Amino acid sequence: MKFAFLMGTAGSGKSTLVLSLRDRISGSEVSVATLNLDPGVRWLPYSPDVDVRDYIDYDRLVEDYKLGPNGALIASVDASINHIREIRDELDKIGADYVLVDTPGQMEIFAYRSAGRGIASALSDGNYCTVFLADSIFLNRPSDFVSILLLSYSVQARFHAPQINCISKCDLLPSEIYERGRLWTEDPEFLKDDFMSEQIDLHIEISERVLEALLEMGVLGEFIFTSSNTGEGLDDLYAQIQRIHSGGEDQ
Repeated sequence: MKFAFLMGTAGSGKSTLVLSLRDRISGSEVSVATLNLDPGVRWLPYSPDVDVRDYIDYDRLVEDYKLGPNGALIASVDASINHIREIRDELDKIGADYVLVDTPGQMEIFAYRSAGRGIASALSDGNYCTVFLADSIFLNRPSDFVSILLLSYSVQARFHAPQINCISKCDLLPSEIYERGRLWTEDPEFLKDDFMSEQIDLHIEISERVLEALLEMGVLGEFIFTSSNTGEGLDDLYAQIQRIHSGGEDQ
């Protein structure tokens, strides 16, 4: 099984992308399973094949330990690692070629705690990639997009796995912002010029050094512009997942 863990900013549309990507992969006659790893989610746009909520009772944790919403979610995610064997057994019975993993909506709870990386490695036996999803609203200003570059790099540094970067909800973007965002992802100098023209405070030198460091590390790379509504970018995303796992031989 080849695993893809979808992570990203809150409200970026991870669950909807899981649904759309599942349908796209299924249409290629390759088998795919979905795994929900968000123990606190109330509703999903799809029915997961395997669901961590079958093992973790978020509401009981709130009641038994008098936890707030965030504390209960942290405790739930940390407790999930105790059920890796059962979850993997369920996935083995399904025997899908690909497993799309829907991670908690609050990305930091999964991405920046040791449990997240431990769960990813144990579930997949190390055979996984990450898909980082950022809401297209972060294309409104160059500084917003640079902050997403930082966030993307931090996730990749945490998981030490091949990563695919995506912008979501592209169908909602005005054409001029869409085209400008494309230029940012394709031409580092264009991004740098726009970014520096926006920096007018005393931290301009620090900001410039941060951006230059990111560009030198190759963080910009390729961003896939996606839309779960129109299907834009889904073929490219699937092709990238294939390339990472098997050199594209499923195509």
